[in-house]
Amino acid sequence: MSMPKEPRQLMINLMYLVLTAMLALNVSSEILHAFQTINQSITSSNSSIEEKNKKLYDGLDEQESQEASRDRVKPYNDKAKQVKADAAEMIKYLEEWKEKVIQESGGREDGPNGDIKRKDNIDASTLLLVERKGGDEIKKKLEDLKAKMLSVINEDAKKQFESSLPIKVVNPQKSDNNPQADWSTGYFYNMPTMAVVTLLSKFQNDVRNSEAVIVNELFKEAGDVQVKFDEIQAIAVPKNSYVLAGQKVEASIMIAAYNKAVNPQVTSSGGRVSKVENGVAMWETVAAGVGQQTVRGTVTLDLGPRKETKPYEFTYMVGSEGASMQLDKMNVFYIGVPNPITVSAAGYSLEDVSVDIPGANITAGAAKGKFDIMVSKPGTVMANIMAKTANGPKKVGAQEIRVKRIPNPIAKVGGVTGGPIFTNIFKSQLGVLADLENFDFAARFVVTSFDFSVVPKRGEAIGPFSVKGSKFDANPQVIDAIKRCKPGDKIYIEEISAIGPDKSTRKLGTVGLNLR
Repeated sequence: MSMPKEPRQLMINLMYLVLTAMLALNVSSEILHAFQTINQSITSSNSSIEEKNKKLYDGLDEQESQEASRDRVKPYNDKAKQVKADAAEMIKYLEEWKEKVIQESGGREDGPNGDIKRKDNIDASTLLLVERKGGDEIKKKLEDLKAKMLSVINEDAKKQFESSLPIKVVNPQKSDNNPQADWSTGYFYNMPTMAVVTLLSKFQNDVRNSEAVIVNELFKEAGDVQVKFDEIQAIAVPKNSYVLAGQKVEASIMIAAYNKAVNPQVTSSGGRVSKVENGVAMWETVAAGVGQQTVRGTVTLDLGPRKETKPYEFTYMVGSEGASMQLDKMNVFYIGVPNPITVSAAGYSLEDVSVDIPGANITAGAAKGKFDIMVSKPGTVMANIMAKTANGPKKVGAQEIRVKRIPNPIAKVGGVTGGPIFTNIFKSQLGVLADLENFDFAARFVVTSFDFSVVPKRGEAIGPFSVKGSKFDANPQVIDAIKRCKPGDKIYIEEISAIGPDKSTRKLGTVGLNLR
């Protein structure tokens, strides 16, 4: 494309490029919130897997403590302890990288355990993990850890687990932004801080799952596993902690200590148990719905004279097909005012994307993908993101949004809610104002009535006088009382009512003034 020679056209082109870049860098708060939710889910899953792994280590220690099996079990237990140490070192290493990225992006709110200040910062990950080659270091350590884990099991098992071990380091496909298919660039270039933290948590999850797989194999290789039935624990390990709708979801479900000759019976609240072999049940399903999905079931082991049954549970997160919704002003819808939103969906042009909210009035905004929403009832509404296709409208995402009434305004006279006020300033006021402080919408409340009374410094109280509307001159008795006010008198404005955009009448607090 030839560059324009006219300075004005050149400037317009440059401004267009800058705007395009700014739009590309804008990260929706809903997407950041989704990453935060996924990160919390993965962190919880890591703790659960760590606790289950502990039972395996305890089982090996117990077998080694028994004289009859000590010599046979000790070599496998030593390998398991090395796997445990290597995994713990890697978990700590990834945690340190999380903090490095967080600190580079701006740190945390309120101390070391506070919320991340700049979840949307994309410069920290690019600087630390791409430009300074931190990502290459992470990749190398993951590859080394996988090799070390595989080295402790026998050759047949090693061939089996080389491709199925959860730790996977796969280079991304080539793209315009990553023509060399560089691993660090593909994972960390221009990634928001919250997304990088979630990705590092996912790597930690892979490490814990791989640790569980390897230690289970060592447990099996030790042979003649003695199961204490009162300590049997069912383990469910999903291979995918985050998937898109339509993708396959798989998990391994097993007893932590089992007899290879006895296969368990496995039930599931969702999905399908495809096979049970060598004490391990394989489960799979096709992802559906959006959000966190929970699978529960039981594992039953037939021990001859009795059956031992234990429950299991695991969760996985299902995301939408790239659809997102951003509430442009608040994180809720307010009744009585137009609530602006922005919607988009991957693979669809903005003009083909719309929103459907039952019970709401929807009007098009100033630009494509923007809409104004009017709601009428408090509670929650389900906002469905729709896309136009050749076969008709298609739902590509959804989000539940709270609906609230506009908060009560604050009654003020002369800019104050009460307390001391100079007499001359008070006498110059026209009436009572309903002020909606710190509210992003252009919403206005109007005072409809109030009671006015004066308690002189000396003498009997005057009033109360009822006033319709917001102004003092609506009642001549109020104007007369104000004219006679002197320093030291107290003014009480009570029973204040106001009406706002949602047409509901609000009762406001009392304004008590001390004249000076």
